Amino acid sequence: MTNRNPLGFGPQLLELRLHGAKPGLESQLKMVPDPRPGDKTYQEAGDSCLRAGVLVLIYPREDGFYLVLTRRTSQVAHHQAQISFPGGHMDEHESAVETALREAEEELNIAPAEVQVLGELTPLYIPPSNYCIYPVVAATERRPDFRPSPHEVAEVIEVPLDHLLDLRNIKKEKWPLRGIEVTVPFYYYQGHKIWGATAMVLAELLDLVK
Repeated sequence: MTNRNPLGFGPQLLELRLHGAKPGLESQLKMVPDPRPGDKTYQEAGDSCLRAGVLVLIYPREDGFYLVLTRRTSQVAHHQAQISFPGGHMDEHESAVETALREAEEELNIAPAEVQVLGELTPLYIPPSNYCIYPVVAATERRPDFRPSPHEVAEVIEVPLDHLLDLRNIKKEKWPLRGIEVTVPFYYYQGHKIWGATAMVLAELLDLVK
């Protein structure tokens, strides 16, 4: 069956856009909680932040292109039970690409040899955890055989790209966070609320896809 291409999307076109000018913070701020936990950029955080690489993986299924996310277990060191991209702490002398591929293999059994790296999105500084997130965008020719690590992954969440592109699936709620009431935007999918850094990374990706 032929895959549906939302808005004429294809990995080759996305690769070209990733190597051009990117919207960066302008896109990311569309999905930032209000009030923001801080306004420091990743450039301003500099060497004082911890670094993490995450894999934004796009792959085809019969009804279109999908992204894979995970719901983290309560056993991991940071962002327990939150929805995130596969990824983790960047070791010394390791690149964002190396980290993202290593972590994706450890968490979901995604073989690096099957992954085509398309480029990188704009890094993002996360004040509460003092992490600078480096998102690596990649594609595979077929759906990977996901085998989640029970220590790190509580649930594998496969989200259709065209679902995320539908503005009707962006919601907002008021949540108590860090002792105050915060308005939180999120992508809603099958009961899941995709918010925070993950949503901010998605916002830039989706603007490039459009």
